[in-house]
Amino acid sequence: MPYQSSDRTRQKKDTKRTAMMQAAMKVFAEKGYYAATVRDVVTAADVAIGTFYFYFPDKETLFVYLYEETADFLLQAIDQGLRSRRTLPQQIPAGVQAYLNIALFEPAVVQLLLVGGVGAVPSLNAQRAAFRERLINIWQRPLDAALDQGLIVPQNTRHTAEALAGAYDEVMLNLLAQPDPAAEANAVLRDLTDFTLRAVVYTGN
Repeated sequence: MPYQSSDRTRQKKDTKRTAMMQAAMKVFAEKGYYAATVRDVVTAADVAIGTFYFYFPDKETLFVYLYEETADFLLQAIDQGLRSRRTLPQQIPAGVQAYLNIALFEPAVVQLLLVGGVGAVPSLNAQRAAFRERLINIWQRPLDAALDQGLIVPQNTRHTAEALAGAYDEVMLNLLAQPDPAAEANAVLRDLTDFTLRAVVYTGN
């Protein structure tokens, strides 16, 4: 009869893996890819170095996997925010609010996706391109719907979504550089919503 690990053993392994992933996200965000070491990760996670190599063969593999996980997390949050509303003036603030929530409560996620590993991990190029494509598509979807309904002026919604995605990212990074990001959050939400509706020339009520 083949060996099967118990539920308790699997849960213990999952806990250690989760601890390493959370620790790695903070370490990479704080130190950057080059400066961060495997020793930094295991120390932050309070696990043995052998435990790290049980799950990951090297730092690069961990970083790429962590990037994919955090990208999915951010994309799902923004997508759910947009889908929770029906009109563009409601969708934009809902999507931006979802992004803001992650920036405020999980800033390492934003730092990792937008800054961490840029140019440092060649094997990450495909994942980074896929993340940007999915992000643009998420912002483009409500624009396409508004265009079909004649609520925004005729435009290339792909280009508009690309511009909006870049603008949102820049604002989030600058927000995180402020002494008290939470104090600026409401203003950011309001300003980005107003900016977006002006940019697309929303003509509805």
